[in-house]
Amino acid sequence: MGVEMSDEHWVYVVDDDQAMRESLQWLIESDGMRVRTFDSADAFLKACRPDWSGCLLLDVRMPGMSGLELQAYLGRRSIGLPVIIITGHGDVAMAVRAMKAGALDFIEKPFNDDALLGSIRRALENDDRARALRSARVDIQSRIKELTPREREVMDMVTDGQSNRDIATALKVSAKTVEVHRSRVMDKMHAGSLAELVRMVMTVQTT
Repeated sequence: MGVEMSDEHWVYVVDDDQAMRESLQWLIESDGMRVRTFDSADAFLKACRPDWSGCLLLDVRMPGMSGLELQAYLGRRSIGLPVIIITGHGDVAMAVRAMKAGALDFIEKPFNDDALLGSIRRALENDDRARALRSARVDIQSRIKELTPREREVMDMVTDGQSNRDIATALKVSAKTVEVHRSRVMDKMHAGSLAELVRMVMTVQTT
């Protein structure tokens, strides 16, 4: 079964073996996904844009920058394409290094077509979730910037579990004043409940 792709989704294949690139392109396109291939890490980096979405299939051993080196390079620059490592020369040390660096999967050649396609689908789903989370964080952070310093203070104390009475005592204001600030916070944050407000704060605090 093919996977439904957005207009932005691509599978990027980086492998110096032309026959392997062509084989992977045929396989992935036959499952309804779009592919761009590159014969080296350098060629990929020259074309890569920070806003690319999809996933990246990397061969480990290539002339010049290796697949693992490219993976590390992208990580340092916060380019968050999910990575699947493909190699015919894998060993346990390579697998551990790739996974610790954030690779979603490590597949040795020759690979099972269905297993590889399944891994790609999971990578694309992960990319969608990560992008949705980043978008939500930006939206929530923009709402937080609209709060006054006192409203931000009240929000932090409310989402920390403190009662209106405790907040009033700590801020040396009346409970009624705290309630007014709290109501404004809920309105500005577009939060329908305290639980929703807490989830928003947790979203921007999550690394």
